[in-house]
Amino acid sequence: MKGFGLLLRILIAILLGIAVGSFANDWFIRLFATFNDLFGNFLGFIIPLIILGFIAPGIGSMGRGAGKLLGLTGIIAYSSTVIAGILAFLAAKMLYPLMLNNQSLQSFTDPSEGLSEGFFQVAMPPPMEVMTALLLSFVIGLGIAAIKGDALYNITKDFRNIIHIVIEKVIIPLLPFHIFGIFANMTAAGQVSTILAVFAKVFVMIVILHILYLTIQYTIAGTMSKQNPFSMLRRMVPAYFTALGTQSSAATIPVTLKHTKTLKVRESIADFTVPLLANIHLSGSTITIVSCALAVMFLQGDAVSFATIVPFILMLGITMVAAPGVPGGAVMAAIGLLESMLHFGPTMVSLMIALYLAQDSLGTACNVTGDGAITSITNSLSRKSKRANIS
Repeated sequence: MKGFGLLLRILIAILLGIAVGSFANDWFIRLFATFNDLFGNFLGFIIPLIILGFIAPGIGSMGRGAGKLLGLTGIIAYSSTVIAGILAFLAAKMLYPLMLNNQSLQSFTDPSEGLSEGFFQVAMPPPMEVMTALLLSFVIGLGIAAIKGDALYNITKDFRNIIHIVIEKVIIPLLPFHIFGIFANMTAAGQVSTILAVFAKVFVMIVILHILYLTIQYTIAGTMSKQNPFSMLRRMVPAYFTALGTQSSAATIPVTLKHTKTLKVRESIADFTVPLLANIHLSGSTITIVSCALAVMFLQGDAVSFATIVPFILMLGITMVAAPGVPGGAVMAAIGLLESMLHFGPTMVSLMIALYLAQDSLGTACNVTGDGAITSITNSLSRKSKRANIS
């Protein structure tokens, strides 16, 4: 399946899982349930290492260099990410009771109910708790930025490269088989029709939210820079479609940078902000993760309040720093928060991964397209700050 893109592999895995699960015997289903248990345990083991590997060097590198511009860009990007998550929550809170009414608690009481169990399990305890990994990442990252030393920073970069290899060479290639097993198991248990209904409806809502949020971002950027926002957005279309193909904000940086410079921003600003934003601005991914998480919780019958989801969104905006370098990196970095803050179990995490990865490329495309708007806003604010200092 290496010749296919990740999205196509996920779709094939889902379709094959449904097809095979409709006629496969219990022994075959239990065989893949065993694989799912092992893979799920390995995910639990690697999550704290992913957090540590992504966040520590990400914060360390953010603290090096351009001072005020770094702070300004970081605040705007983080605010954009948080607002995107809140928008997704409000939309889900308003629309899910209507969209997913037939798939509520009465028809889907427990995602694990009726699923076949594996032949055996192997315990893989994580090296540290998720919150320990987060706190350690902040301490190391901020320490690197404060002492401006290269030795520890280079070690964290090497560790991040190791984690990248694990995700790219182990987790991502095996995910389609994991999702195949989940859907085969759910089909055999008679639950898959509910999940497919959620896929279609949630997918449409997420795409609409992406478009709406990009329109808001460029309306603000256009107003501040006195440009037509839709003209600005049109100039970023090549970056959008490049991200659809690469599924990576980092891999799309050259195209994003080239077209961001057509938005009447200073080259020095674009050269600094675009590579930075590729790692810290995740509005599209946040919309997707929050929407998918709330859909899974709705199926469980779990009510989520604003007071519960806001801390999750605030932590999500930090946890995903530097995660967009690899396809699926955002949801991998978010799994720890889903488990610790929203109390997701293994099956809920699997459903979450499937829902997210089915449209990962669209979330990435929204991220990188929004980077142009954030760069333009940063450019406008830095000009105003300069004028204020002169006067």
